[in-house]
Amino acid sequence: MNWLNSEAFVMFDQHIIRSDMIGNILGLITLALGWRRSLLTWPVQFLSGLVLFVAFYGHLAGSAGKQVVVMVVALYGWWQWNRSRGRSADGQITPRFATWAERAAMLGAAAAGTVAVALLFKAHPSLSWDPWPDAYIFVGTVVAMYAQARGMVEFWIAWLLVDVVGVPLNFANGYAFSGFVYVIYGALVLWGMRDWWLRSRKASQPALEGAPA
Repeated sequence: MNWLNSEAFVMFDQHIIRSDMIGNILGLITLALGWRRSLLTWPVQFLSGLVLFVAFYGHLAGSAGKQVVVMVVALYGWWQWNRSRGRSADGQITPRFATWAERAAMLGAAAAGTVAVALLFKAHPSLSWDPWPDAYIFVGTVVAMYAQARGMVEFWIAWLLVDVVGVPLNFANGYAFSGFVYVIYGALVLWGMRDWWLRSRKASQPALEGAPA
């Protein structure tokens, strides 16, 4: 635990902690694997949450608690993708667009969850240094992971909405390294969204009569 919380290097006058560095690297790998629709997405996501949980446990209870939620959703995602494999020609999950009912449910859950978590953070200041943006990013991440677990193209849009707040928030608070990582997240999200979007359109096109399935 002491090793995870020790300094790895200094960049942009920012002291990079090993746990933050490892967590960010695993996060980038997770997005790349998600783009490829690989089942390994979820074990890597779980490992990222576990690393940060170990780093935070004992002195940052709120941050450690958030990682528990991330790990639980990662287990759900692994279970959901594992049972949905083989339904496409390449043996991976088939991306799809969410229904309007699903979109409304996710938006409602995101809004209600952000308010509830932000109020919790405000009631217990030790849980967060910036309650509303922190709650937005946390709840947005969980909603994005849920949509990803269900194979919805909209999960990429949810990640973009998280980045819209995450990038300026990190730069404004002096976390330039984390801010640049979020910029890379944004680029991966755009490429991944294009790939899933095109695949979902191909999956929805009816096969020509007489053509091989």
